[in-house]
Amino acid sequence: MATERRSRLLDSMRRVIRTDPAQVALTEAYTVMNETVVVKILDLALRIGEAMFATGASAHDVTFAIIRVAKVYGLSGVHVDVNFNAISVSYHRGEEDWPTTMIRVVRAASPDHAKLQRLQALVVDITDGMDLDEARLAFRVIRRTPFLYRPIVVIIARALLAVGVAILYDASPLIILLSFVAALGAAFTQAGLARLQVPLFFSQIAGGFVITAVTTVVSALGAAGIPLFTDVQPSIIVASGIVLMLSGLTVVGAAQDAIDGFALTAGGRILDLTMQTLGVVLGILIGLELARLVGVSIPLPTDAIPFGSMLAQIAGAIIIAVAVALFNGAGLRIILVSAVLSTIAIVAYSLTLTLGVHAGAASAIGALLASFIGILTARGVHVPSVAVTTAAIVPLVPGTAVFRGLLGVVDSDGTAEGMLDGVAPLVLAGSIGIGLAAGASLGLYLGTPLRATLAGVSKSRARLRR
Repeated sequence: MATERRSRLLDSMRRVIRTDPAQVALTEAYTVMNETVVVKILDLALRIGEAMFATGASAHDVTFAIIRVAKVYGLSGVHVDVNFNAISVSYHRGEEDWPTTMIRVVRAASPDHAKLQRLQALVVDITDGMDLDEARLAFRVIRRTPFLYRPIVVIIARALLAVGVAILYDASPLIILLSFVAALGAAFTQAGLARLQVPLFFSQIAGGFVITAVTTVVSALGAAGIPLFTDVQPSIIVASGIVLMLSGLTVVGAAQDAIDGFALTAGGRILDLTMQTLGVVLGILIGLELARLVGVSIPLPTDAIPFGSMLAQIAGAIIIAVAVALFNGAGLRIILVSAVLSTIAIVAYSLTLTLGVHAGAASAIGALLASFIGILTARGVHVPSVAVTTAAIVPLVPGTAVFRGLLGVVDSDGTAEGMLDGVAPLVLAGSIGIGLAAGASLGLYLGTPLRATLAGVSKSRARLRR
């Protein structure tokens, strides 16, 4: 009897410490499904994922959407691989069948947040029980939907972004007008090069050169003693153009993919981001060097140009956010949410700076609050969180720091001290950029579980009301 009790005690202790292989199923039940139906499901899921990725979604969101759609229609265990320019899915129905594998190439990523919003709504409808054939038809309608705005609206919206940056610095009406003219010239130049299918790297060089050329003309008019241009700050004009050139970069998406573990996609996006930034830098440097050769000098500001009053900052941030949302194809709902979040970001940034915090850390805090609140409100108002977050943090892009650094490098006397004086603002700009990416990504990750919890609570309350 004592031996039996000891045996039972040992068995109990063994079960606490070790798993019992006999209780683990050695086989898995597969859903018996016609191969044609499997192909239809995978094709729909893959096309939805491809369209989401091309319109600005992160690799994690694309993977989740594909798996979610496939699982709704009975395909569990679908393998998804997302890299920078291709998506593949694979499903194995059983040991005796060949796996079904599909791949689609994402040829050109172009933000279209209105279409992304409709795609996410389609995934929700599928989860709620939409028929497969009906879902395929709905996707075809969404895929063929053209961009929300005409090209001229996009060009004017890009020029308005420069106006918002000038207002952010509390510039005079003349500087605001000149910033608009310079940005409009750069936007028309880049639109024309895009129609000729010129690579974006060279398009960025051309845009940066046009901005610098307009600034050089303004400086020359001021140096000639023309009263209207004597008190103009050319740095604000170039800073507005730099923010315009860098506003389309996927900083948040690249950081989010890196944190999610999509190293290949993150590496591709970071390289693309680096090349576009280098294009802007080269365009500005070419313009500054040509200005120096013709004898026109752009005055280097001794200190960083501060933001204007809080009212000017809020007005400028709202204009920038609305402009970014417009040329990314956003609808009215996304535009309104972006405007609110940009106000939160700029106010948090300014209040943090008054406490003596470094500009990079202050940018991170502003981006953190905007992205955290954005992901919490995105589900309730049915907008993509990446759309509103991107538009909200653009006002914090360090345009003046980049220009001061580039101008300092060009005007340096070749000594180590002169080069360091020029590089210091570039280091500041880099720290602000890293802060924006880190803060926006952290806000998304802090807000995601809380949003899921709130969604679960709302569903539970809905079931109790029935």
